[in-house]
Amino acid sequence: MTDIEHKIVDDRDEERHRAKMAKRKAVQDAEVAAKTVEKGLLIVNTGPGKGKTTAAFGLALRMLGYGKRVGVVQFIKGKWHTGEKDAFAAFGDRVVWHTMGEGFTWETQDLKRDIAAAEAAWAKVLELMADPSISLLVLDELNIALRYDYLDLEKVVNALKARREGLHVVVTGRNAKPALVEAADLVTEMGVTKHHFSAGVKAQQGIEF
Repeated sequence: MTDIEHKIVDDRDEERHRAKMAKRKAVQDAEVAAKTVEKGLLIVNTGPGKGKTTAAFGLALRMLGYGKRVGVVQFIKGKWHTGEKDAFAAFGDRVVWHTMGEGFTWETQDLKRDIAAAEAAWAKVLELMADPSISLLVLDELNIALRYDYLDLEKVVNALKARREGLHVVVTGRNAKPALVEAADLVTEMGVTKHHFSAGVKAQQGIEF
C-alpha cells in the first residue's frame, strides 16, 4: 500500500472517529443538561478495600480548592499521628479537625469508654452540622461505631437525613448499615483484589498513615 493509500485510509478512519465522537458528545451533553438538581450529598465509602478515608480526604481537598471550609470528626482512630492531619493543618481554620476516638475496641477493651467516646464524637458532629460555614463534613469510621452499636443507628440516620440544605457529608468505614446505605445519595463499595498486608508488609508512613 502506498503512502497516498495510507493517507486515504487514515482520513477515512479520522472522519469515522469524528462522527462517532460527535454522536457521543451529543448524548453526553443531553444527559448532563437533564441533571438539574443541586443538593448536599450524603456519601458513604464502605467495603473491605483500602482507600475509604483517603477518598473522603480527596473530596475535602477539592472543596478546599474552592475556598470552602471542611470539618473532620474521627470516631475510632485514636491519637495516632497521621500525615493527612498535618497536611490539612496548613489550611488553618478552614479545616476543623476533631480526633475523638480512643482506638479500636480490641485496643481499649472498655465498652463504656468506647461508647462515651462515640457519643462525644457524635455531639461534635451535630455541632458542626449546624455550622453554616462548613461545606463538607467527613465522619471517619462512623460505620465502625454503628457496627458495634456505640451509637443509636436510627438517631444517627435521621439526623443525617435532616442535615441543613447544601451540606455534604462523607461517612467512612467497613460494614455500612443497610439503613445508612438506603439513606445515602452515593455509596461506594471498595473491594480488595490484592493487599500488601497479606505479603507481610507493615503499615507505612505516607501510605497507611
